[in-house]
Amino acid sequence: MFRAIFSLVIVCLLLVPPAQGIETKPSEAIQKIEWGPWTDDVFERAKAEKKFVILDLEAVWCHWCHVMDERTYANPKVAKLMTSKYIAVRVDQDSRPDLSNKYEEYGWPATIIFNSDGTELAKRSGFIPPEEMASLLEAIIQDPTPGPSAKPKAKISYTASTALPAALRTELVQNNLAGYDSKLGSWGTSQKYLDWDSVELSLERAKRGDAQAANMAKFTLDQQINLLDPVWGGIYQYSTDGDWLHPHFEKIMQVQGENLRVYALGYQQFRDPKHLQAAKAIYKYLTSFLMSPDGAFLTSQDADIVKGKHSDWYFKLDDQQRRKHGIPRIDKNIYARENGWAISGILALYAATGDKQYRDTALRAANWIIQHRALAGGGFSHNEKDTFGPYLGDSLYMGRAFLSLYEATGDRAWLSRAEDAEKFIALHFEHKIGGIIAPGFSTVENKSTSAVSAEPLLEENVNVARFSNMLFRYTGNKQYRAMAENAMRYLATPEIAYKRRILVAGSLLADQELATEPVHITVVGGKQDPMASALFLESIRYPTSYKVVEWFDKKEGPLPNMEVEFPDLPVAVAFGCANKRCSLPIKKPENIAKIIDSFTKDN
Repeated sequence: MFRAIFSLVIVCLLLVPPAQGIETKPSEAIQKIEWGPWTDDVFERAKAEKKFVILDLEAVWCHWCHVMDERTYANPKVAKLMTSKYIAVRVDQDSRPDLSNKYEEYGWPATIIFNSDGTELAKRSGFIPPEEMASLLEAIIQDPTPGPSAKPKAKISYTASTALPAALRTELVQNNLAGYDSKLGSWGTSQKYLDWDSVELSLERAKRGDAQAANMAKFTLDQQINLLDPVWGGIYQYSTDGDWLHPHFEKIMQVQGENLRVYALGYQQFRDPKHLQAAKAIYKYLTSFLMSPDGAFLTSQDADIVKGKHSDWYFKLDDQQRRKHGIPRIDKNIYARENGWAISGILALYAATGDKQYRDTALRAANWIIQHRALAGGGFSHNEKDTFGPYLGDSLYMGRAFLSLYEATGDRAWLSRAEDAEKFIALHFEHKIGGIIAPGFSTVENKSTSAVSAEPLLEENVNVARFSNMLFRYTGNKQYRAMAENAMRYLATPEIAYKRRILVAGSLLADQELATEPVHITVVGGKQDPMASALFLESIRYPTSYKVVEWFDKKEGPLPNMEVEFPDLPVAVAFGCANKRCSLPIKKPENIAKIIDSFTKDN
């Protein structure tokens, strides 16, 4: 999500203690709220009916969304006010990335109240008790003036720089280091979860000899295992109370996919069996609970076995005992974005182990998405039918998955698909303000008829920058580099960079990658040659996420970005390049890491 969506960790928050004043049982409600979908004509209807619009942005896996439904919206006074003066709209945030991204900072449930002209009047985060909700609804009816929470966003002056300015970079690095919890691991103290960008940044620094970064990454990976479901596998989303002992039990795809990817990267670097076991446990959960019969991945699993009731007792049970009570609801929607997250994570596990079952699982899911979610021009729809799409995340994360498939297989067809996704992004997701192109890429296509403005999302632009830069490295196509720099202009703008406070590692990773050459390993040999295959598997296992790995089989013709002419040798070999140095031919797989390591340490 992101996580996405999740870069700040999308959470169901209990922000207000339950009120007792007017709370009643659902059966006592006089009127039932008739929830409708979000449509582009919702404000026209509101004007015609002289009503306000209230948006309940929820998640099907979210405990406090269920509580709000069972207690607040079932209350007679709340229901009467809602049905008489408001058009009630309910949206599953996983189904609408544009709305989810726009209001991600509010967590779920998010309650947004609009005037009939689309002006935001109030924005509230988390559970709202019945008495408080009734007061809020009445206050808006009496005085429909935007409250403090609905202040218009300040105009942003975007930088012309395609890199983080030196002073800003230094400040973000300091914020990242200061945000680390040296006692319990991870970043931040009120809620504990794995911020994958921060761990990946630490892994990259550790690879260059930074002992502090190595300790930060390893300790965080070790601690996050506390959120691994010991029975079914899979990672719970986060823990409250400032420790790892109070998990919220929902399992959402971005958390699974990115944790899987980062645990695999951690295992590649530290070779700690605990990290490999964690990655395998996440994979087992995905294939046991969140995989469709056709091999595509579903979306999430609920935190509650009984809607609106905390289920900590349930997750203490063993498998047999759990199943006696049933299984928490699984969201069976199949979204392209979520499958992109899953595929990339699974391929990282394949790179770490060489076990072909992981590669084959990723291939099966990718082919299903191609068959069922592909759009003309190389992009992807979110679901089977996208009334409001296309959305950037679906094409972006499937493009990233295709590039991972190219790196994992050497099959150039996957590189071509990654390029097609990139071209679709360029065509459909330009960020425009008043019709003028601005830095960054918007989360949804600009449409004059849309009731939701097309805005950029920081996390997505981090990934556009990184994905586009890697495509440039693989192909040499300067248009991709220009797209990476466009996204970086958005990220390098101080007003944007400061949004994330301590969780700034994504911007730092993008900035670092655009400024440096990746490790480049080329295997020269036939695709049917066992030694070439062994060299290739060892190359993709090399512990860094910032690498270009290619397989040059002369029968297939030149590589897409052929910068050097390789000698014609009688045996398969690999060549490694890093820090402006290249190796002699490497004939033994076990020598690849040792030789590349000698190039990559900081001078």
